[in-house]
Amino acid sequence: MASSWFETVAIAQSRAEKRLPKSVYAALVAGSEKGLSSSDNLTSFDQLGFAPHVAGLSNERSMATTIMGQAVSMPVIISPTGVQAVHPEGEVAVARAAASRGVAMGLSSFASRSIEDVCAVNDQVLFQMYWSGNRDTMVQRLERAKNAGAKGIILTLDWSFANGRDWGSPWIPDKIDLKAVVKLAPEVLARPSWLWSFAKTGHLPTLTTPNMAAPGDDPPTFFGAYYEWMQSTLPSWSDVAWLREQWTGPFMVKGVSRVDDAKRVVDLGASALSVSNHGGNNLDGTPAPLRALPSVVDAVGDQIEVLLDGGVRRGGDVVKAIALGANAVMIGRAYLWGLAAAGQGGVENVLDVLRGGIDSALLGLGKSDIKELDRTDVVAPTDFFRKLG
Repeated sequence: MASSWFETVAIAQSRAEKRLPKSVYAALVAGSEKGLSSSDNLTSFDQLGFAPHVAGLSNERSMATTIMGQAVSMPVIISPTGVQAVHPEGEVAVARAAASRGVAMGLSSFASRSIEDVCAVNDQVLFQMYWSGNRDTMVQRLERAKNAGAKGIILTLDWSFANGRDWGSPWIPDKIDLKAVVKLAPEVLARPSWLWSFAKTGHLPTLTTPNMAAPGDDPPTFFGAYYEWMQSTLPSWSDVAWLREQWTGPFMVKGVSRVDDAKRVVDLGASALSVSNHGGNNLDGTPAPLRALPSVVDAVGDQIEVLLDGGVRRGGDVVKAIALGANAVMIGRAYLWGLAAAGQGGVENVLDVLRGGIDSALLGLGKSDIKELDRTDVVAPTDFFRKLG
């Protein structure tokens, strides 16, 4: 076994913390305000138990499924995250890893690598958009995604303007200039292996967002793109319905936690929704997606694909979500730890860890197929679930 191999996502996170500059790592782990939601995302999985069998178990187990029209090897999708400066190859390394393990790749509009580069190495890309800019700008982005080969769209709505953190937000520069180099030098020099990984490429970490650039324009910085989003008029449900009409393929609305919102997503003709609180970076105090999942599934699960995004760190977590009615889960921080720890191989490692955990849970529960899971396979405290809206 290679020395770079890790057996759990927790070990990947530990290695990422040791490898990344302090500010970079802090930006990845933080949630908004007190961190109630980000903490609950993890705690909720810990509170849910299994009801295993001891005989009559299946010798063969399948976890393959289809999500948003994409055949995948297991019910796991790479959730789109912004500028991935934890590794020189960023989103391209993640896309290669996802392709090698047969899972779909969510690509952020705030990514550091272009959709063309990512689609060139993964033919199951789902392009994520925010309601940002005017309608003409958004149509241009949809057309670009289509021409690049994106198979679906993820519209992310679960991101509020709350950015204060009780433990302090790390300083993130608008661009890597002399001021930034001087200010960050002490913590970067304390992580020589991370610095050397970029030095070998001849380029500093990029904080630009090529997918937010208008045709012929230079890509804006992350904060330039962020400013555009903040200045955009907040969307109405009719705006969301309009955007859905502009894309003829699979379309997901990400960020749902309320039942009434889930019903609206169904009404506008979306293919899928994701129960999510943006990894705890939305309105702090929003319950963990796992707690809200069953009520959303009960309301609309027979009309739309329902995914869960938030807190998944183990294959057993995936199985718990599927047992509660999710069609698949999306992972964010888990694969970022792998990317930071070991690049493409680290992301592949994380996906292998999840696959192994899914298989072990299916074995213990006596299932031959991921689709056989149901709520009798899990045990929850009486006050565990939340119905919002």
